[in-house]
Amino acid sequence: MHLPRWSLLTVTLVTAVLQHSSAIVPRAQSQRPAPAPAFGFETIQRLAQQRAAEPYRDRSSKLPESLAKLSYDDYRSIRFLPEHALWRDQALFEIQFFQRGSTYAQGINVTEVGEDGTLRPIRYDPSQFAFGKGVAPRDLPADLGYAGLRVHYPLQRPDYKDELMVFLGASYFRVLGREQTYGAWARGLALDVATTGGEEFPYFSDFWLMRPAPMQRNLTIFALLDSPSLTGAYRFQIVPGATTDVEVTATLYARKSVAKLGLAPLTSMFLYGEDRPRQFDDYRPEVHNSDGLLLQTGGGEWIWRPLVNPRTLRVSSFATEHPRGMGLSQRDRDFSHYQDEDAHFQRRPSYWVAPLGDWGKGSVELVEIPNNEEIHDNIVSYWVPEARLQPHKPFSFSYLLSAYAQTALWPPGGRAVATRSAPARGRSDNARRLLVDFSGGDLLTLADSQPVKAEIGVRNGDVDEVNVQRLAENGVWRVSFRLQPRGNQPVDLRCYLTLYGEALTETWTYLWTP
Repeated sequence: MHLPRWSLLTVTLVTAVLQHSSAIVPRAQSQRPAPAPAFGFETIQRLAQQRAAEPYRDRSSKLPESLAKLSYDDYRSIRFLPEHALWRDQALFEIQFFQRGSTYAQGINVTEVGEDGTLRPIRYDPSQFAFGKGVAPRDLPADLGYAGLRVHYPLQRPDYKDELMVFLGASYFRVLGREQTYGAWARGLALDVATTGGEEFPYFSDFWLMRPAPMQRNLTIFALLDSPSLTGAYRFQIVPGATTDVEVTATLYARKSVAKLGLAPLTSMFLYGEDRPRQFDDYRPEVHNSDGLLLQTGGGEWIWRPLVNPRTLRVSSFATEHPRGMGLSQRDRDFSHYQDEDAHFQRRPSYWVAPLGDWGKGSVELVEIPNNEEIHDNIVSYWVPEARLQPHKPFSFSYLLSAYAQTALWPPGGRAVATRSAPARGRSDNARRLLVDFSGGDLLTLADSQPVKAEIGVRNGDVDEVNVQRLAENGVWRVSFRLQPRGNQPVDLRCYLTLYGEALTETWTYLWTP
């Protein structure tokens, strides 16, 4: 995805608080001024609300020509020097920064919040970076700012601080659990995705980093989101581990109405998998950062939708009330299915979003975009609330984002582990043979003599020749059936396994397009 250029907020928090102190801090009844309120999420909410009351404007300082014209390779050669990390050897967490340049032109403001609440702006300093060959920065302004930041923490072993979380570009961020490598992205917000008017990309213009105690094992980051349509106050509370959790709390303030609001958006890449024949000249059997959308409806049903790389743009919507969770998952963890010892697709994290509080009515939307290169993200998912965002009316929400690899929680029962399809043998029409493999949960303990049944639903098509069997080679339960589409309409399919009427698995859903 190509990101637009974004604006730079040039006024620091200290200045903003001084300018608006009369509006923020009420005066006491006596002549003595009341003390300033303690710094917290409410501080960011007030600043976001004040910003929303003003017309949007580009506050960005001009990027010097020496940085604006960097080639892609030259920009990637720039490295932050670890010895200049914020909180170096003072806490479990350390912060490193990204240089502004041609690839990420927008700047951010960063402020450290001390344990006593004092505010200290983190100034840009070119001596913190090692510039690659051919890069000769000259006369860089003191207010240049950074492009983004990354959080380091001893995640794998105690003597080395791994990259744990990154904020870079628009409202994008990534987070890792133990033994994981970067794949999918999370985002602060998605606006007007897959609409005729085009997508708007809000960006985190300001960050406030809460200084942790030396042995503190969690970190809090505040951020201010800005765009022509709205502003937002965000709080990220990060707890590293085998599964790293990030509690996200946000309040939005609209400047104008928004056609489609996407909460807790996730972005990923799917080039090809086991479902259809590989259309690329590549030695790798599969290439993807995520292989399915997983969600749990308000009624408790678990739904799995395998991802595809479509010929044309596809937008799928799953309506529900009071959603319990959703996410993009990398379910296939077998190295032999990828054969890529550099990319390690089998170690890409799955992201699970669990709403905190009632999100009401709405839908989980999945956007699949045609893609011919693995460097491009082409998968987007998010929650679209039925309630509309309105000017002058704050909109708050919160959720827990979990980065995980293997877990018995999502879902807790049997799951679809592979989807394959091919033309039906002996037929000259467009009939298809589909194979869906299920494993996990109670399926692991069932003998092949058990009367496990497949419950299949179909729209715009007909299904016959249904067979359910347990594969002796690996214990997987396979459902096979023949699909006859009706005309050239997309076919919607659903399937799950039961035993004596009780569901054993999640619901596999699939959209077949001729």
